[in-house]
Amino acid sequence: MVCRWVLSIVCLAWFSASVRAGDARPLNVVVMVADDLGQRDLGCYGSTFYETPALDRLAADGIRLTRAYSACPVCSPTRAALTTGRYPQRSGITDYIGAAQPEAWKRNTRHLPAPYNLQLALSEITVAEILRARGYATFFGGKWHLGGEGFLPEQQGFDVNFGGLAQGGPYGGKKYFSPYGNPKLADGPEGEHLPDRLASEAVRFMESHRDQPFLIWLPFYDVHTPLMARDDLQRKYELKRANLSERDVFADEPPRKVRMSQDHAVYGGMVEAMDQAAGKILQALDRLQLTEQTLVIFTSDNGGLSTSEGSPTSNQPLRAGKGWLYEGGIRTPCLMRLPRQIPAGVTCETPVMSIDYLPTILDFCEVKAEPQLQFDGISLKTQLQQRGRTDLSRTLYWQYPHYGNQGGAPGAAVLEDGWKLIEWFDDDRIELFRVYEDISEQQNVAADHPQLVQHLQSRLQEWQLAVGAKRSTVNPAWDPQKKAGR
Repeated sequence: MVCRWVLSIVCLAWFSASVRAGDARPLNVVVMVADDLGQRDLGCYGSTFYETPALDRLAADGIRLTRAYSACPVCSPTRAALTTGRYPQRSGITDYIGAAQPEAWKRNTRHLPAPYNLQLALSEITVAEILRARGYATFFGGKWHLGGEGFLPEQQGFDVNFGGLAQGGPYGGKKYFSPYGNPKLADGPEGEHLPDRLASEAVRFMESHRDQPFLIWLPFYDVHTPLMARDDLQRKYELKRANLSERDVFADEPPRKVRMSQDHAVYGGMVEAMDQAAGKILQALDRLQLTEQTLVIFTSDNGGLSTSEGSPTSNQPLRAGKGWLYEGGIRTPCLMRLPRQIPAGVTCETPVMSIDYLPTILDFCEVKAEPQLQFDGISLKTQLQQRGRTDLSRTLYWQYPHYGNQGGAPGAAVLEDGWKLIEWFDDDRIELFRVYEDISEQQNVAADHPQLVQHLQSRLQEWQLAVGAKRSTVNPAWDPQKKAGR
């Protein structure tokens, strides 16, 4: 807490000096994060079933990153990375909060999952704390899932919190419809829809703070389970589904089946409702004449849900989905817009990750982080301004020492120069893919490149040591004669 107090005093003094010196008003920042939205779930990324006109417009007005990755194939670790700019291994949040700890593990698996932290420590410095210390008004609306009482958004730098709880979904009341049964979100009229309500609260915040810089942090609950859509949108997608020549196409992704077709009517309705909420934010920026001074970022916390819990979407041609270290589990959409600074209608193929967004925000806002703040991410500002100049040499890392609910197993991965190595902890199996050419990860070429495998394993081990990454451990209760617990 002392570190936070010192940071706030120093930063407020800096901001006050800037204002006295007559500097131009700082940029506003709007960050929207979808939950469990696959990269291929937006029209601008190739979906022909879901309709996302607002986000397609955002892509046309800004830049679309084609190799954007989440820091983890499940939600809480990525959310920690987004708010801190650091790999989730550093905060110790490596699984979705609420998953069983090793001492309570009941599934028949070869390994026990690694222990993980149940909240984002107050010693972590968040994007909201950094910007609030510079005079920003800070808004949070939606899914938090980074700790409960004492560790909620209002304790982590946000002035207001609409709906942010410890839990990972809208599980109270009528879930996605009012009454919500959410102690951090007053009920609206009967039947009010959650994504629209969160967007409305964000718009009201913008209206009341239009004369000062603001941060809008809007991690939608959509499109996370429970799968529920507005009646009008569900009917719309049921008609679209009926006109498809193929429906409910599945393939094998042992030990699960994986959806290969986008045709789930309820999920389609959820995607479009989320898009409409995003559109409400973008329209408000236009109406308030704030568009040209607002950096907008849209992304997702992990890949689409394709192998479990209704398997509502397909990430094709990406392999698997949420909970897996394959591309379908960690590739996400990422759209960024800032008129006059980020060129419009451009794509960027540089590999980027959740850890990069906070440094990018600070760079665009011309905020220099204090020396004690060490980010794992990098600023993308220069690349974005240079019409999405591509740099394929970036090295990125993942460590997921857990069994998710979607069939994935404990493992780690590294991406370097287009080569992706996955190390599976259960059986020490190694997979190597030339992932930029073999986007579906079908050709394991590890046996053909022993020296490259050794190099990438060495890089991965160095990173694991540097960030304090934990591994799963052998499960003494595992019975190979019984059904596997994945």
